[in-house]
Amino acid sequence: MAGELGVLNALDIAKTQWYHFTAIVIAGMGFFTDAYDLFCISLVTKLLGRIYYTDITHPKPGVLPPNVQAAVTGVALCGTLAGQLFFGWLGDKMGRKRVYGMTLMIMVLCSVASGLSLGSSPKSVIATLCFFRFWLGFGIGGDYPLSATIMSEYANKKTRGAFIAAVFAMQGFGILAGGIVALIISSAYDHKYKVPSYEEDAKASLVLPAFDYVWRIILMFGAVPAGLTYYWRMKMPETARYTALVARNAKQAASDMSKVLQVEIEAEEVKVQQITESENQKFGLFSKEFAKRHGLHLVGTTTTWFLLDIAFYSQNLFQKDIFSAIGWIPPAKQMNAIHEVYRIARAQTLIALCSTVPGYWFTVAFIDYMGRFAIQLMGFFFMTVFMFALAIPYDHWTKKDNRIGFVVMYSLTFFFANFGPNATTFVVPAEIFPARLRSTCHGISAAAGKAGAMVGAFGFLYAAQSKDPKKTDAGYPTGIGIKNSLIMLGVINFFGMLLTFLVPESKGKSLEELSGEHEEDGVEAIEMAGTNRTVPV
Repeated sequence: MAGELGVLNALDIAKTQWYHFTAIVIAGMGFFTDAYDLFCISLVTKLLGRIYYTDITHPKPGVLPPNVQAAVTGVALCGTLAGQLFFGWLGDKMGRKRVYGMTLMIMVLCSVASGLSLGSSPKSVIATLCFFRFWLGFGIGGDYPLSATIMSEYANKKTRGAFIAAVFAMQGFGILAGGIVALIISSAYDHKYKVPSYEEDAKASLVLPAFDYVWRIILMFGAVPAGLTYYWRMKMPETARYTALVARNAKQAASDMSKVLQVEIEAEEVKVQQITESENQKFGLFSKEFAKRHGLHLVGTTTTWFLLDIAFYSQNLFQKDIFSAIGWIPPAKQMNAIHEVYRIARAQTLIALCSTVPGYWFTVAFIDYMGRFAIQLMGFFFMTVFMFALAIPYDHWTKKDNRIGFVVMYSLTFFFANFGPNATTFVVPAEIFPARLRSTCHGISAAAGKAGAMVGAFGFLYAAQSKDPKKTDAGYPTGIGIKNSLIMLGVINFFGMLLTFLVPESKGKSLEELSGEHEEDGVEAIEMAGTNRTVPV
């Protein structure tokens, strides 16, 4: 039925052409901005600590207290979770395109507002920064389900996985851009204000108000790529699958896609009416019918994304130890405020260049050959292996001679996260659910991921503290130690591998085949949709 609609068939069999690449860039620039905004905060938290919490009588420069550090870095994740659920639902109610512009405007306004955070005391500056970072996260959250859904509905059957993964891979360039912008700004300031290290002269190592502009400029720069993309997002037509299957406007769907594909497409109004009025198109998200057809799929997409993000966001725990261990970042007192920003940005840029970016693009290259299932299973498997390989002989890796080996193993863990479940958990929910629930289900899956991110970023920040009270970071209680944290993360990855078996393989099938929307009404349709084969044959 729906699979026989001429307009959808034309999209499924279309050769890869210019409009595909335009869609990747338009959707991908949103993700570029998302990654820039979410990850650039980690570049400036040390500077915020120096500016607002330094007591120059102390031998070390100030750092953000644990609760403030958690609020500044975590509030955007909370906003993202809320935005994924809200805009995912709204994208199915109002249409992908209408909501798409709203999310971008929120991102532009809140990026600028974050940099303008004002206040007469450290507390008020941090409070206004957290307020705007929450709403920035809210806008970013909307970009997840909408970008994935728009790209999946525009793509052809053959290369759909690569196109959706390419949108997600723009995250890597966003992280890279964050590092490069911070490097340029910190270099310029370092060149202008040649100041001593904190150890040499605590007061002179921080030039105010000049250095206070640095973090503001870095945060506000996130508005530039989002602003540049707005015009093109508004020019993009609504996806044919939404227009035909949800809005029930056959004429508009045919007209829009005729322009995009540059071929004549017939408006099949009778067929669209038959499809949209069939029983197949009437069940809701909380119905028994949905549970029979897609319940396990939704459990699979939410749990795998949740477990993956626990491991993925816990990487921040070990970065400072690794950077210090290999000499990329010397002790804080041996640097001035700007030089510290420069060193952290350089380290993040190198990690992104060598590990993060290549992993994403390996997925783009292989996803339509290997399939989503194989890549996700392989990624979780290698993440499990490398986490255990780091954890079990952890004392061996802490010795000076073995530190480079630790860095290599650590980089491989996150290479296989990106050439693995970090990309596939984003791709699959945009393919396997019906058009009228696609954006909502992707939003639910993504929100589960962000819940996992919070566990990874904060739960493990406390858990990884030393068992010895004398060795914990300032202000933190004792934890289970890094070795036991790594073992726990290995176990989490192993469960992710097992739960991957709930997620169906979507390679080479049309969206309507996967969701069961092209089936006749009745028992057969339920069985077909509910038993999509997981392992490729």
